[in-house]
Amino acid sequence: MMPFSRPRPAVWLGLFIRAAMLVAAALVLSVRPVLAQSILRDAETEALFREMMAPLETAAGLKPGQVRVHLIGDRSINAFVAGSQDIYIHSGLIEAAGTANEVQGVLAHELGHIQGGHVIRTADGIKSATGISLLSLILGAAAIAAGAGDAGMGIMMAGQQAALGKFLAFSRVQEATADAAGAQYLSKAGITGRGSLDFFKRLQNLEFRYAVKQDDDQAYSRTHPLSGDRIQALREAYIVDPAWDKPSNPALEARFIRVKAKLVGYIAEPERTLRVYPETDRSIAAHYARAYAWHRSAYPDRALAETTALLARDPADPYFLELQGQILLESGRARDAIVPLRKAVEASQSQPLIAALLGHALIATEDASLMAEAEYVLRTAVAIDNENPFAWYQLGVVYAQKGDQARASLATAERYHLQGRAAPLALQNAEMALAALPEGSPDWIRAQDIALVSRDEVEQKRKRR
Repeated sequence: MMPFSRPRPAVWLGLFIRAAMLVAAALVLSVRPVLAQSILRDAETEALFREMMAPLETAAGLKPGQVRVHLIGDRSINAFVAGSQDIYIHSGLIEAAGTANEVQGVLAHELGHIQGGHVIRTADGIKSATGISLLSLILGAAAIAAGAGDAGMGIMMAGQQAALGKFLAFSRVQEATADAAGAQYLSKAGITGRGSLDFFKRLQNLEFRYAVKQDDDQAYSRTHPLSGDRIQALREAYIVDPAWDKPSNPALEARFIRVKAKLVGYIAEPERTLRVYPETDRSIAAHYARAYAWHRSAYPDRALAETTALLARDPADPYFLELQGQILLESGRARDAIVPLRKAVEASQSQPLIAALLGHALIATEDASLMAEAEYVLRTAVAIDNENPFAWYQLGVVYAQKGDQARASLATAERYHLQGRAAPLALQNAEMALAALPEGSPDWIRAQDIALVSRDEVEQKRKRR
């Protein structure tokens, strides 16, 4: 058996510097959401989010549409704020919520984070916690250098624990503040807080199911206050509010049921969707969910039968028409998809996501006579919503087919600029566009902007390496 060799002081120091760096990184990661997950974009869902947010934004002193809500394809139950005015909701939260009113309660809470400047102020919490961490590192290193390795290790470990505890306490205060602000926004908007309480009860039930401790000792190791404490505090605020007994908007609730069914059909296993929404269910929501389930199972005829049932209810509904066009297009029937998609674009007043889908169908026919229409609808789409990589990709295809390589490169640069971690490709295509576009033209200036931003990102990445 080899004898155990105690590491030299220099080795101890190296090990614990790495440990301290890992803890510091953990502090940053705990407050920096992972945005590399897929963003799910759907015209109907985004319209619903805007309608949900509008009265809350007004109550918070903002203009409707000032805060953007994004849906992330993640089946965990979560929502968070990133940037100054962006809310991200996991698809799992929509699945778990029973009503639109519950989701509005979550949105009100996240709006509380935005108005409280919590994303920016989180840096203060990290700075304070890091100060403790660095102090313990210095003291521990001094002890190690003096030959007291075990004592130095203890100082460092205690310091990291104290730093993490301080940050968690900071996070819990922010959450409690956002709860209170969210309750105020719901009240000012005349929206009942019943949904907010119902959602917290759902979370509490999940904690009970997974045996999450609810005692005070456990509270100090959490980023959020205990669900029971939050429910009690919010209930006291909600039950005295004039809107407590006000029913939720029935039209909003009906649209939420549709959107939730569509989402379940899109992300859940088809077998599960068909169990939740059996053939005996003839509701709009069930037709929606089954259309996606059959489409994902490669039964286009059965999927189209569901869209036919939907259009029988409302032949002019742009989202029913969009779904029918999508299924036809993705089943290899691009030409057949054009008619319902044209109607959908018209009925939705050129909604950009639907217009991009029409552009895709026109291109997929490989009919040169349809390329002018494809260019028009795609240019309209990116003019209204310039943050759609799919639309930019399709527009690049149109330009390439026309032989306009300069604008094809610019469209490709736009696409890569919007896609995270693609700065080198954005830079490459922007520089190609700059070399071919008339200097000083609007397109040339846009290519220059993308090149500058992308070059800076590439440089920053190189320095980090």
